[in-house]
Amino acid sequence: MRLPKQVIDELTVAPGGAAGLKRRSTSGTHADWLGPLGRSHPKDLAEHDLDEFKQELESAQELLYASDRWALLLIFQALDAAGKDGTIKHVMSGVNPQGCQVSSFKQPSALELRHDFLWRSATSLPERGRIGIFNRSYYEEVLVVRVHPDLLAGQRLPPHPAPGPHLWKERFEDINAFERHLVRNGTRVVKFFLHVSAGEQRARFLARLDDPTKQWKFSPADLAERAHFDEYQHAYEEAITATSTPWAPWYVIPADHKPAMRALVGGIVVDVIGQLDLHVPEVAPDVAAELESARRALGEG
Repeated sequence: MRLPKQVIDELTVAPGGAAGLKRRSTSGTHADWLGPLGRSHPKDLAEHDLDEFKQELESAQELLYASDRWALLLIFQALDAAGKDGTIKHVMSGVNPQGCQVSSFKQPSALELRHDFLWRSATSLPERGRIGIFNRSYYEEVLVVRVHPDLLAGQRLPPHPAPGPHLWKERFEDINAFERHLVRNGTRVVKFFLHVSAGEQRARFLARLDDPTKQWKFSPADLAERAHFDEYQHAYEEAITATSTPWAPWYVIPADHKPAMRALVGGIVVDVIGQLDLHVPEVAPDVAAELESARRALGEG
């Protein structure tokens, strides 16, 4: 099963074009992709499609591991409560844990602050044959740090020139070069922005506060960051516009409806792996002879 091309095209930020977050829906796609399966509710259809994509992903991961030529890096960026954790959990639930690794990037440590802003992410990249997942990433350095520029003081940047608008442009350039380097060396980069509305974010925060089993997910800092909602939208608009490239495009996923969001992410991951044209490795003639000898020995035993 594959997502229709027109759906993927709609979610892709065209390289060289604007992200256009204000005009993008947070609730669904214009292109129809939830086909009739005898179910009356879109949630059921989305969950059915996600199950299909998970089965495809399970097989694709085996090929990725067997071919040992490519790595896959999935980057998830979003505002708080957009659904990063749940999406990673649901989409990757059918993947062999031995072939997948998740890295979560929160406040930098003292050691990390003594390196360049890409360093801590570079140390967590997946090896060939594996899927790496970044729950937040080096993009925090042009998002959170841009909204809270006082954080730059802890990064011990050279004093000249003083940090200013040029800094974000230079970091966009560094990110693009870094991702191009990764792709050239066998790591396919897939970037998702989970696009949630302010109203849905508010509803999810309230749901956490009202449910004793989910209150641990809420932090007073979440409310403080929500006050910067518009500033984050502006920062995301500029960052996505500047870093959606032919080698590492951004996908803006409507995030107000979780089942559809998860299915769309799963469908795109399956599509990207399919583009790698993976095959089961052929066995060399000398190895094939050894295997035949082993077969005969086992048969005789």
